[in-house]
Amino acid sequence: MKRGLPGFLLLICASLAFAEKPLAPATIVVFNQDIPESVELAKFYSQQRGIARDHLVGLSVSKTEEISRDEYDTMIRDPLRKIFKERGWWTLEKDTGDGRVTNSTIRFVAVMKGIPLKIRPANDYPGDKTGPGPVGNRNDASVDSEITALANFSNQISGVLQNPYFQSYRAVTEVESSVILLVCRLDAPQVATVRRMITDAVETEKTGLWGRAYIDGAHNTAPGLGAGDHWLAEARDQLHKVGIPLIFDDAPEIFPNSYPMSDCALYFGWYADKVAGPFTQPDFQFRRGAVAVHIHSFSASTLHDENANWAGPLLTKGAAATMGNVYEPYLQLTVHLDLFNDRLLHGFTFAESAYMSEPALSWMSVMVGDPLYRPYAAWLQLEGNPKGASDWSAYHDFATRNASLPSPEFRAAAKQFAARTRNAPMLEDLGLLEAAAENYTGAAGCFDLARTIYTKRDDILRTVLHEADALAKDKKAKRALDLIRTVLRIVPDAPASSLLRKKEGELRATPSR
Repeated sequence: MKRGLPGFLLLICASLAFAEKPLAPATIVVFNQDIPESVELAKFYSQQRGIARDHLVGLSVSKTEEISRDEYDTMIRDPLRKIFKERGWWTLEKDTGDGRVTNSTIRFVAVMKGIPLKIRPANDYPGDKTGPGPVGNRNDASVDSEITALANFSNQISGVLQNPYFQSYRAVTEVESSVILLVCRLDAPQVATVRRMITDAVETEKTGLWGRAYIDGAHNTAPGLGAGDHWLAEARDQLHKVGIPLIFDDAPEIFPNSYPMSDCALYFGWYADKVAGPFTQPDFQFRRGAVAVHIHSFSASTLHDENANWAGPLLTKGAAATMGNVYEPYLQLTVHLDLFNDRLLHGFTFAESAYMSEPALSWMSVMVGDPLYRPYAAWLQLEGNPKGASDWSAYHDFATRNASLPSPEFRAAAKQFAARTRNAPMLEDLGLLEAAAENYTGAAGCFDLARTIYTKRDDILRTVLHEADALAKDKKAKRALDLIRTVLRIVPDAPASSLLRKKEGELRATPSR
């Protein structure tokens, strides 16, 4: 089937736009010159991205993750402002006499491990006035979010600054007279993890990020918290449109520890206070280049403990990029994951996608990963399927070529294609779509075929769980029970066997048919 002309032209235009300007000249690397590992990481990153030596900025700064406002001002803010002026990275408005910054040639800032993470609250800060409510009287912040507003010379530090780049759809290098800095940090519990994050980003974007998405909603109906589930539901729909197979769970509980979460390239979830579920299993590993984010108020309150909160553990388990908060941010002032996911899928960098989806600056967010990483930019190149990604890319190609079909027609055509090409991830995803449409017979058929094609144990067991659920909803509990018992006899000690036994117990209590 032929790709529609508007979509075809959109892809060509996007591809040309991203090819226009190299990003290295618009990037600086900030590191702690008193920590050898920070110096080496800065050199390594600049080599990987072709960043000039005069764009490396060493600061002598505290080695702790949390610093005072005075330490931030004297050790980070003031030295950076001086360097921006001396190296001509800022254009200053001289006529007014106040030296206001009118443009910046630097758009991206990569902050290395060794630079402090967060700024504790300050009392009686000169020139600051507290405002009303829980936001206006706060002046604690992440270091990175403060650096984004380096060109703002106001001493008003309480409350938030509105992000002018929020909801944008333009590459930041194409935004004229922009002075905000898109700040991401390359930081993790271990130095080796940071080096791996850098190389994973560089290597992954050559062919694109391929794999399965896992979205873990919370079905949270409490006042003011419904937005989180809305963002995740929107991300689900965006991923379906471009043919990324995904598992979407909107139950209040998070994915269980033993859930067979294989080939995880993208993870969005909320709302647990510390890492849990499959990520705690010793053998769990993300796919190379994965992006993983769990919404929580203190998800990044430290990046140096591989067992604390969410950001550090997700990176330790192989993610290349994550985001989080250093102190309580309030949900609406965090990154909107639906916008973030949308911008990533359209080929923007990690930094651009993050700040296009973050409404507030000088606040609590921290973006952890290579700012120049574009996990899906390779999808804009019209050069056929890359090697080693046949099942994933075939689904993506089919979905984008047939996006205009009504849902029932799309699913019917997709099932024929997936069955003919024996594309198990596509069949599993189509089974979930059929189940969502309450076509449980069709869903069970997709799952049945997928599990005969899969070769990895976790893929097979996850598909069995789907199939048993579809059969039960189709009032075929006996068939579902027979399937579960057959599989348990074959793999009684598999990590996911506890989920199979739980399903067996539920089916035993269901009237048989």
